[in-house]
Amino acid sequence: MTEISRTQAWLESLRPKTLPLAFAAIVVGTALAWWQGYFDPLVAVLALITAGLLQILSNLANDYGDAVKGSDKPDRLGPLRGMQKGVITQQQMKRALIVTVVLICLSGLALLFAAYQGIGDFIGFLVLGGLSIIAAITYTVGTRPYGYIGLGDISVLIFFGWLSVMGSWYLQAHNIHPAIFLPATACGLLATAVLNINNLRDITSDSENGKNTLAVRLGPVNARRYHVCLLMGALLCLALFNLISLHSLWGWLFILAAPLLVKQARYVVRERDPAAMRPMLEQTVKAALLTNLLFVIGIIGSRLAA
Repeated sequence: MTEISRTQAWLESLRPKTLPLAFAAIVVGTALAWWQGYFDPLVAVLALITAGLLQILSNLANDYGDAVKGSDKPDRLGPLRGMQKGVITQQQMKRALIVTVVLICLSGLALLFAAYQGIGDFIGFLVLGGLSIIAAITYTVGTRPYGYIGLGDISVLIFFGWLSVMGSWYLQAHNIHPAIFLPATACGLLATAVLNINNLRDITSDSENGKNTLAVRLGPVNARRYHVCLLMGALLCLALFNLISLHSLWGWLFILAAPLLVKQARYVVRERDPAAMRPMLEQTVKAALLTNLLFVIGIIGSRLAA
């Protein structure tokens, strides 16, 4: 193997295209904090770095777990990564996982010290950080990985939605605002929709290899209906937040993404061939990012117009 092919293999395993979705939740939480008059640029940057590293850890652990278990075979519709191609060894991936965990610990501790206002908060977020690391690894690694028993979706909702948005909010605002739960849920639902499209694409191979994702458990028809609920649920949460808290025309800016989400929902319900989900993965990521971006712009506009 050439150096270029090894570099490409690592890039495939790191999956940098997944990072913007991890960043989006932190940006939403930070924008909400700024809307209420709280903003700490150092905390925001450290939260972005930590979230990105956690996403990278999850990506690497996912490749490692699937490769060791043999669930990613050449006949799958999704792309094969470095370990599956034989370019990256198990030992190399283990070392990469250890290095990433160390970097997360350093970044996370820096974040906690930057946002520190009380020992209770420090211990609480230290525990949450540890759970985030464990969750990122055990999605596909271990004797009973939760990604193989259909719990991946709830994990994404928690970590890409509730924890990321509400955590980045709290670390800057240091208070609890119940309404923040709505945009946090919206972010989580959009991220879960990305996972569901991935699982719909691989539903046949996952079923054959004992990877019982929620899509496998629901079946191809109900998994498509579930996808519609995820997309429409995100729009509903953002609408409720505007009605309850923002009270601004700017707050409806996210509606501009609704036609794209509706179009995708109709396509997913109509197309029953798993191969048809291939182009939908990138489109779902873009639609999720657009929705979050429009929502953030709406938050900024509503404050500036106030």
